[in-house]
Amino acid sequence: MLLDVLPGQSFPLGATVYPWGVNFCVFSKNCARVELLLFDGADDAAPRHVIPLDPQTNRTFYYWHVFVRGIGAGQLYGYRVHGPHIPEEMLRFDGAKLLLDPYARGIVMGDSYRREAARQPGDNCAHAMKSVVVDLHAYDWEGDMPLCRPYAETVIYEMHVGGFTRHPSSGLPAEQRGTYAGVIEKIPYLRELGVTAVELLPVQHFDPQDAPRGLPNYWGYSPIGFFAPHSAYSADRHPLGPVNEFRDMVKALHRAGIEVILDVVFNHTSEGDHTGPTQSFRGFESRAYYIHDKDPTRYANYTGTGNTLNTNQSIVRRLIMDCLHHWVAQMHVDGFRFDLASVLARDEWGEPLESPPILWEIESDPVLAGTKIIAEAWDAAGLYQVGTFIGHRWAEWNGQYRDTVRRFVKSDRDTVPALAARLLGSPDLYVLPDRSVNFITSHDGFTLNDLVSYNQKHNAANREGNRDGADHNDSWNCGVEGPTLDPEIAALRLRQIKNFFTVLFFSQGTPMILMGDEVRHTQRGNNNVYCQDNELAWFDWRDVERHADLLRFVQGLIALNQSLPVFRQDTYLTIGADADRPHLIWHGVKRHAPDWGRDSHALAFELRHPQAGDHLYVMLNAYWEPLTFEIPPLAEDAHWVRVVDTTLAAPHDFTPPEEAARIPGPHYRAGARSSVVLLARQ
Repeated sequence: MLLDVLPGQSFPLGATVYPWGVNFCVFSKNCARVELLLFDGADDAAPRHVIPLDPQTNRTFYYWHVFVRGIGAGQLYGYRVHGPHIPEEMLRFDGAKLLLDPYARGIVMGDSYRREAARQPGDNCAHAMKSVVVDLHAYDWEGDMPLCRPYAETVIYEMHVGGFTRHPSSGLPAEQRGTYAGVIEKIPYLRELGVTAVELLPVQHFDPQDAPRGLPNYWGYSPIGFFAPHSAYSADRHPLGPVNEFRDMVKALHRAGIEVILDVVFNHTSEGDHTGPTQSFRGFESRAYYIHDKDPTRYANYTGTGNTLNTNQSIVRRLIMDCLHHWVAQMHVDGFRFDLASVLARDEWGEPLESPPILWEIESDPVLAGTKIIAEAWDAAGLYQVGTFIGHRWAEWNGQYRDTVRRFVKSDRDTVPALAARLLGSPDLYVLPDRSVNFITSHDGFTLNDLVSYNQKHNAANREGNRDGADHNDSWNCGVEGPTLDPEIAALRLRQIKNFFTVLFFSQGTPMILMGDEVRHTQRGNNNVYCQDNELAWFDWRDVERHADLLRFVQGLIALNQSLPVFRQDTYLTIGADADRPHLIWHGVKRHAPDWGRDSHALAFELRHPQAGDHLYVMLNAYWEPLTFEIPPLAEDAHWVRVVDTTLAAPHDFTPPEEAARIPGPHYRAGARSSVVLLARQ
């Protein structure tokens, strides 16, 4: 079949569907020639059509383009880009390799996909991923819009799309496990838990084979298609299935009042170091897309993955902005968490910029104005910017919150003053409390269960000699490493888990919990399951029944947190009594006498919102013996009720305010290593 081929135009980038055909456009500055290849199937070893692009008629400035009549959405395609291979000049063209379109809105990965074929000499069409033409307007959103929920009303659930439902215990049909469709089926669980946002580990299409020693890349921090939903998470195996199924998931979550935040990885790609595969960016224009080392034959590695995207280069900056616009405007997501965001603060030579253009552009962009933008404010080369990240809109994963709370709960010395700052939303770090995303655990590190069960990482399953993963975890096994039948240690571990959750949900700022922590998911001491796509990392739905009491406790904390205006403040609380404004008063075991000393292991505080009527008293005892706290007196028509005491067995560990037991005062004996919360009632 002969194709009707026209010159096309240099915009928009990518593949754009029109009623009469498709316009293709890609950037490549220093190549000699470009070929567009059209395929019928994901595993095709040869293209159905090869369309050479003429430098005279199919090139405008640095952009190669062509219009093909008679094709449309669902068409598979790729490029071959020919040019000089001169690594010392940062040129790595390889005309034998099939390249993904950097702007591909869909990607297919056939059964014959093989990463190594993109590294070895010769043609790799049979074993390569292929781009998919997507008509972005051929979907009925049924009036859906992003939710625009304030940070102050947000509870984030960090979740892995595949791992959430892949376990056989999910009860889903095999074809739905580990998919966007599977998430839809489990929305009732998320609603009952009470979270208001899911933060999805990477769903930008990644290379699952980018991992050592034949293991899979489970987490997805190996992107190769920034605009395309990861195809392996789709139950619908049609080339257009992942795009539509992802949108179905977003629409369903929005109907349930749950926002969708994407963990985006604009700091590196799956193409690895100078010995890595040629899959896309390297083959189009390595000089533009990557930061190179002082030795130009090698890539700079500020990410620990072998390469670093050149994010403040104009072409890459445009790609990032176009990509973010795509996920907001066309896929309706509500926000982004930027992995290793400090990389985006580096210039084309890797030096930190005082005023990084890409970060300011994200902050001030009108399309992104209503979205959440959250930074992981560090990188793998030592650039640490927690509390100093640029701008006025950027929130941050508060790594100092994680470290301080872990150290306090396990009874380390010299933690109480820092804990006070974290409880307030970290005013020593941020201008507003909503800049602080508070978390105890995340995908990267121990689960909460393992944080109280292991002193050391146990990563042998990763086949890296236990060298991978963090060595410093601020964890404590409560007396025995790993599983135990000792009832005292088991009870202490459960109490410590409840203490962590209590501190988290009675802090100012935006709380985030890790998938499965609410039901004691364990990774058996592995603190780096990036390559464990198995039951070690998957959510085990049997835990919902096994640990129903803890789940009930967490649900209660979230519901209470969300019901009280004192936890929905977008400015810092006043310190000290204030009849007109929300405020906090510090105490110790004696009222108005907090102990800020190095050997202090206890802190109490009052939270009040005079206009809303909120009045709480929180006692945190990280000491290894019980402590008796003085309780503030109340007006004659009011009394204290106990809503939380982590020493008590369920269901008394958390009691809804309307059912809570009255506490006469004037003292309360808080058990060893416990948390207590009282609520004033009339």
